[in-house]
Amino acid sequence: MANQGSRLTRQNLHGWLFALPGFGLMVMFVVIPFIFAIVFSLTNQRLISPNPTEFIGVENYSNLLGLGGLVIEPIKDDEGRWVLDSNGEYKYPRTRKFTRNNPDHPDIQGMKEWFSWQWDHKKVVVLASDPVFMKALVNTLTFVAVVAPIQSLIALCLALLINQRLRGINIFRTIYFMPVVVSIVVVSLLWRFIYDGQNGLLNSVLASLTFNHFEPVDWLGNPDTALGSIMVMSIWQAVGFHMVIWLSGLQTISPTLYEAAKIEGASSWQTFRYVTWPGLRNTAILVGIVITMQAFALFAQIDVMTNGGPLDSTQTIVFQAVERGYGKQDISGGSTLSVVLFVIVLSISLLQRFLTREKN
Repeated sequence: MANQGSRLTRQNLHGWLFALPGFGLMVMFVVIPFIFAIVFSLTNQRLISPNPTEFIGVENYSNLLGLGGLVIEPIKDDEGRWVLDSNGEYKYPRTRKFTRNNPDHPDIQGMKEWFSWQWDHKKVVVLASDPVFMKALVNTLTFVAVVAPIQSLIALCLALLINQRLRGINIFRTIYFMPVVVSIVVVSLLWRFIYDGQNGLLNSVLASLTFNHFEPVDWLGNPDTALGSIMVMSIWQAVGFHMVIWLSGLQTISPTLYEAAKIEGASSWQTFRYVTWPGLRNTAILVGIVITMQAFALFAQIDVMTNGGPLDSTQTIVFQAVERGYGKQDISGGSTLSVVLFVIVLSISLLQRFLTREKN
């Protein structure tokens, strides 16, 4: 008994020794950089600044996440009547009148207009300390909300299609998986040519299908279509990877369950609902988490295809962090963005884990 216990102890020791390099790399490239990011986010560290680094507390977070609101009345003339512009609409004073050196509004000092709308005759303005970050945050969350479910669904459908014992099925598996092994930079360059507003393949195909009645669209140069175009490319590029994960999950389901369902006269939908989907529960959790993490890490496509434009319509949090940290040498700003992104991703991961937990 004592020999068996010592043997187990040696096996555990050997296991920890084999795992030690992995833990060391994780600490070196994940834990330590994140600790430095937290420290730098509490300072005004800039590599190009001649001033010494100072501790400023949560000022960077305040400048990044600060929000405010303002209700503006139309301009009135000397007789107290509202002034109209050339289009017959109410004319409002500039927002800067309230956010620049205005003692009546100290809470919105230095903020900029994010977006606004008209309510009755008044103008309601939402202000932000950093509107570019707010656009990046909205774009990132929109990208995740659209790409994650669509990519997961398409990958599942492809996995169901190729999970057949047919001659030549491996060829289709290779075709679907091929975009995954190609560099994302190469794929982004390819799709930039496809989306070209003048001689792009997409415009040429649409023009041919409509007998030249289709007006060419600058897909990446139009703020209304740029982010959607990147979403389509991203879904196409990574769907094969998640298809393989779904396929591995499908192959773990016992064939006897399908045989039993067939004997009972279950339809294809009933078989999927009561046999296939329950067997894919853990796979679905994994795919959901992986797609969400990949979506939040959106950077290469933006860097190659749009560089955050046009009009900041494709800004993302990771792109902003890299742009500020490396492009502008603003180490504290880039670190602050990294910490905020970590908190968002961690919160969503914990929420996913809570919603998909095992229930007794």
